[in-house]
Amino acid sequence: MLRRFASNAASSLRSKDASFNAFVSFEDSPDLFKPSEGLLNDFSVGIKDNICTSALPTTCGSAILQDFRSPFDATVVKLLKEAGARIAGKTNCDEFGMGSLNIHSIHGPVINPFDVDSRRAAGGSSGGSAAAVAAGLCDAALGTDTGGSIRLPASYCGVVGLKPSYGLLSRHGVVSYADSLDTVGVLAQNVQKVEKVFGSINKRDFNDPTSVSERLREKARLIAMERIQRWDTESLEGLRIGVPQEYFPSELNSASSHILSAIRHLLAQLRSLGASIVPVSLPSTKYALSAYYVIASAEGSSCLSRYDGIRYGLRVPPSPGSDLTSTSKTYAHSRSQGFGSEVKKRILLGTYALGADAFDNYFLQAQRVRQMVRNDFNRVFSITNVMYTENSSEEDVAGPGVNGVDVLIHPSAIRTAPRLDDVLDTLRQRDTLQDYVQDVLTVPASLSGLPALSVPVQNHEVGDAGWPIGVSIVGQWGTDELVLRVGQVIERLSRG
Repeated sequence: MLRRFASNAASSLRSKDASFNAFVSFEDSPDLFKPSEGLLNDFSVGIKDNICTSALPTTCGSAILQDFRSPFDATVVKLLKEAGARIAGKTNCDEFGMGSLNIHSIHGPVINPFDVDSRRAAGGSSGGSAAAVAAGLCDAALGTDTGGSIRLPASYCGVVGLKPSYGLLSRHGVVSYADSLDTVGVLAQNVQKVEKVFGSINKRDFNDPTSVSERLREKARLIAMERIQRWDTESLEGLRIGVPQEYFPSELNSASSHILSAIRHLLAQLRSLGASIVPVSLPSTKYALSAYYVIASAEGSSCLSRYDGIRYGLRVPPSPGSDLTSTSKTYAHSRSQGFGSEVKKRILLGTYALGADAFDNYFLQAQRVRQMVRNDFNRVFSITNVMYTENSSEEDVAGPGVNGVDVLIHPSAIRTAPRLDDVLDTLRQRDTLQDYVQDVLTVPASLSGLPALSVPVQNHEVGDAGWPIGVSIVGQWGTDELVLRVGQVIERLSRG
């Protein structure tokens, strides 16, 4: 009986998803429908397809892992199950997380559920997770965020998306793209659900060397709670919100005036409740996008070197007469057919940046820019960065500003969800810079490892047909609870 119920549930989910292509596989194990206890009892959760699950394939949206099945669950998946959550299935994503529009996947593009007939992008690379939540196919979904891959699709699809502080959620069992940037995060319909899932998986994992110690977690949490207690959640008296001028670039032109209008309206509401709105400057922001793509591509070329067609994944036998004088030429057959064009391009860019001739001018320079971006944030926040002050010398780390702010607020994206036909036409013309520029507002927080939450706000413009707009709340490292608390206030204001 339980097996039949599980099979019917998976079939029903598959039928509902046919219009969105949010899922790539569905869980039909009867064990998941057995009564359970825990904070997430009866919660259905989608898992991004670059997070390992033992019961379902983990393809990363790539042909090279099309038939790969992990022998174990990622730590975050294990924690979800222990909390009573039911895994709904694996969600679509850009290949190895490389993309901003979820069009680089062997499973096809994800359709934004807001208006299926308009055929607009869901954003990427966690587009499947955002679409699954927006379409009501699951209560929440896990994604990964390297440079905006949770916040951008959350904005496009009109859901809430959290990229936690780097090192809080375990990456054990998460297929790497860029190790120093990859962060597991949560998407859901509202902040409360995001907070509920985040609280269940926010635990130290000794299997992950980047997982932060309990002492640092508690130190940052106490600082955040002390700051929350300073302001009244009803009147917002005492809350200082920074608005970075560099986060309103030329891309937010007249065509995106509805985004500016929504942000201004929100800031006016926050000010009317007693919050202080403080203009701030983050001058290194203009270099962040370039630095991000150098670092991410370099780390990606290193992380993806493990896919050689020998140990696991796609194996393409060399054709008769092939040159087999070196192992690299043997690997090349599998990698050439297994990787998509976007992944191959980023591998080439990253390999070049790590080469002897370019290492100093590109990779090391990008790392210097990264520290500049991090110092900019440390100067404008009133809260000390407990993560990097402990692990760096005083000369390298800027201290908190005397008149600093508690959080920053800025648009999550420079536009609403683009039409898929336009995006694919641009791709066919090999103009991929438009794809890359989508991350311009999200990469600085990723480079600095800061918590960032995208929350939907009202779109008052009739001309844009009311497509979702997201606003991002960014906090100092470890102040995730503060960011979520501000997100709840904004959510309440947006829903009237």
